[in-house]
Amino acid sequence: MTTIYSWNVNGVRAVIKKNTLRPFVEAENPDILCLQETKAKEHQVELDVAGYHDYWNSAVKPGYSGTAILSKTKPLRLIENFPAELSKKYQLDLDGYGDPDHEGRVLAAEYPKFWVVTVYTPNAKDDLSRLDLRHKHWDPAFLEYLKQLEQEKPVIFCGDLNVAHTELDLANPKANKGKKGFTNEERAGFQSFINAGFVDTFRLFEQAGGFYSWWSHFANSRARNVGWRIDYVLVSKTLAKHVSAAKIHPSIMGSDHCPVSVTLDI
Repeated sequence: MTTIYSWNVNGVRAVIKKNTLRPFVEAENPDILCLQETKAKEHQVELDVAGYHDYWNSAVKPGYSGTAILSKTKPLRLIENFPAELSKKYQLDLDGYGDPDHEGRVLAAEYPKFWVVTVYTPNAKDDLSRLDLRHKHWDPAFLEYLKQLEQEKPVIFCGDLNVAHTELDLANPKANKGKKGFTNEERAGFQSFINAGFVDTFRLFEQAGGFYSWWSHFANSRARNVGWRIDYVLVSKTLAKHVSAAKIHPSIMGSDHCPVSVTLDI
């Protein structure tokens, strides 16, 4: 059995300071823990989590973005960011905010039977000024990268994808239609993963709405469960039959996101 958790911590130093990371890891005991929005360089962090190897892809800009993987076993290989040819093909450096490849948004770890990829997808911004990057550059580049990895072995990818896929995935779909995280373009980007054969593991077990992984800090949204499901674990189709559980963990505090997880019988 392999259990993989994904958590946008919204600052790893913050969750350590709140004393929520170590108790969470000790209680849930994941084999692999993928983090997003770490907002720190590796040398700035003392994890105090026994039994794990840790790997980091930090943003060049201090206190911004970043991903990490904590793993009980050492991966066979690690890859940071997209391959150079994909970044060039999809012109990721043309974005006015800067090159996403300098933001530590993707980290891939190879294991004997699969790849694990943690991703922190760029936010489209309130004024949708980064929507063009998402729709025309980032989403197709990320999908092509996943398919490249899948040629070697099946892929499990997880993280904050910054989109609610369907109306079931946010509490107020009508009010948010066309806004960041719920534009037709972003939703189409997610659908392209499904069309390419990747499986949203949570939907293997739960078809209803009301399950969310992120809540605004405003208006007591988390307590009222007025949220969005924007954190996911997707797997290659060949792995779907091995998924024995997929869960969202709203009781785990420390970030405006909660962890999501998947258990595979391999």
